[in-house]
Order: sequence, then C-alpha cells, then structure tokens
Amino acid sequence: MANRVACVTGASRGIGRAVALTLGRAGFEIVAASTTIENNSEFAAEMRAAGANFLAINLNSESAESIKEAFGRALKEKGRIDVLVNNAGIARDGLAVRMKPADWDVVLRTNLDGAFFAIQQALPGMMRNRWGRIINISSVVGQAGGAGQVNYAASKAGLIGLSKSLAQELGCRGITVNVVAPGYIATDMTKGLPEERKQKILAAIPVERIGTPDDVAAAVKFLASEEAGYITGHVLAVNGGMYM
Repeated sequence: MANRVACVTGASRGIGRAVALTLGRAGFEIVAASTTIENNSEFAAEMRAAGANFLAINLNSESAESIKEAFGRALKEKGRIDVLVNNAGIARDGLAVRMKPADWDVVLRTNLDGAFFAIQQALPGMMRNRWGRIINISSVVGQAGGAGQVNYAASKAGLIGLSKSLAQELGCRGITVNVVAPGYIATDMTKGLPEERKQKILAAIPVERIGTPDDVAAAVKFLASEEAGYITGHVLAVNGGMYM
C-alpha cells in the first residue's frame, strides 16, 4: 500500500507543526490544515527540509463549511485520509461569572464542533477502507479543570467523551479513536502566562521540566502507527506527571 495519509489541523505552529513534521519524517503523506497555512512559507520550508510530502490547505475550524471545503480538496488531491489529528484549538480565558457568550461559543465551536465536523468528513473513507486512526488533542485541563478556563476545559473534556463514544462505534471497522492530553507545553499559547504562574505549574510537574511539542508529537506518532491497532478509547497523558 502507498504511504498513509495523515491530516493534521492547526498544523502551522506549536504542537500541530511538530506533529506534521514528525509524521512527515516517519513516511506519512501530510495534509497540513490551518487558517492561513497556504501562505506560510516558513512552515513549507521546514516541511521540505524534513523531506515530508505535504499539502497545505487553509481551514477555519470555526466553520463547518470551511471544514467541508478543505477536506473536499484534500480528498481530491490525496484520494483518502488514513489518520486524522484534531489539534486546532483556541483559548479565551476568563472567570465564569463574567464570561461573554461569544467567548464561550467560539471556544466550543473551534475546539469541539470543529473536531467533530472534521471527523465526519474523514470517516466515510476510513470506513470504506476498514482502517483509520483518529487522534484528538485534548488537554490536562480537560481532565483536571482549570480556574478561569471553563470554556476551554469543557471543550477539551468534550473531546474525551466524543472519542470514547466514537471508539465504541468504530472499533468493528478497523478504526481506532484515541486522545492525547498534553500538560504544560512550551507553545505560543502558554508563553504569555505570568512568570509566577509558570513557576507554580513547574513546581507541580514531577519530571521537573516543561513539555515540548515534540513530546506530544511522539505520542501521536505511536497512536497513528500499525502497532497501536489494539488501543482505542484511550487517553494518553503527556504531562510529566502533573495530573495522574
């Protein structure tokens, strides 16, 4: 069989970029999807330097129509999607008592609805081929909660419930559905935290270091592999032990 095709959403930076590069180096053909990734020359150069065969497609995870259009293009050019990594996500933190409805809506729509609609687009081909890997990127916050993050925590916890339900639906079709739940990872999303909070988080991590996007990508690579075919409905925590 030709190389497996892996679609990674939110691929332009952080965890998504690391996943795209890691899978690309491992021989997967990559569909890299993100809001403005088609014009991201830095991403393209890095993927080429890694020797990855890739297709970059603009995708707005807030919009079901954008997701449908992007997957239509990907399927037309690549023929199929074997692995789907739902990584695209945003945060709009704030205390619940003052949270604006728009901040609740956009986080749930992007992080949870967007993942579900992407899965719907990828599933028919996986079901026909009786092989697939769906890997949803959740968060330690989806497991343990986080003050000031009710919207983000709800969206990431929702991905866990969605994944466990899908795993039960799809196991008989040769499709596994798993979750990777990163802890505190050095990305653009976390670097803006106050230093005092960073130190408090670091003190709660038994391995005594901040995680890297490559730590998360290694877990995704394993779950995307042939060897992981008997693992489904699982939440793989990549958090240095900060939540067990």
